[in-house]
Amino acid sequence: MPSVTSRRHVIADDLRNKISTGRIKAGACLPSEAQLASRYGVSTSTLRSALSALQGEGLVEKIHGKGNFVRYPLRRITYIGGGHTLRTESSAESALRVSVRTTNLQAHGQLTFLLGVSASSPLTEFLCLTHEGKSPHSLARIYVPRDLSPTDVPAESHCCKSVEAKLTELRPPLAEVRERVSARPPTPEEAATLRISSTLSVLAITRVAADHTGRVVEAALLVLPGDRADAFFTTHHLTHERTSGG
Repeated sequence: MPSVTSRRHVIADDLRNKISTGRIKAGACLPSEAQLASRYGVSTSTLRSALSALQGEGLVEKIHGKGNFVRYPLRRITYIGGGHTLRTESSAESALRVSVRTTNLQAHGQLTFLLGVSASSPLTEFLCLTHEGKSPHSLARIYVPRDLSPTDVPAESHCCKSVEAKLTELRPPLAEVRERVSARPPTPEEAATLRISSTLSVLAITRVAADHTGRVVEAALLVLPGDRADAFFTTHHLTHERTSGG
């Protein structure tokens, strides 16, 4: 009798083949888990394990209360090292949408370390969530000291570029940008927000920007699902010409 693991692979392979060949179209809702389990003659837990593998590959998206849906082809997103924006492989008709939620809060935990401020210092958080169609695509949390936060940004916005422009106007010129890139599992909150499997690794980027006095003027925490993310860094080497005195 086939093992649970082999049956899970058979189910995943069959659904994967049907999706890749177009027999199950992008955007289609799969039959219920109970129906699929009955169709393949397996337990619900085995069926869910197979679906979890497809979710981890970015082929299937589980929406709470609605079911499992076949994802549209994922758009790649590229983080440019040292930059302030994400570059996507998109056309005018398929660009990602961004929603921004602004919240005033007090520094706590990791934020006190990243921004070099004392606990309870006033900060402003900009929560930026990109969408591809109706599906969440990537997540960014940007923190700035309250005195460098624009006062005319609405609590809810759909224009990330305008928010970035206002932040740039208020802060002093940047002298240093430090970035840390790591791959890790998503937190439960991140998995729920981005509607991804908890087994799918994310590219987590922590970016800290300081001015010439050493003051941290911005800290950003970016979360890019690993099935659609690339990081791109360019290093410019300077050549110093040596001349001898006469």
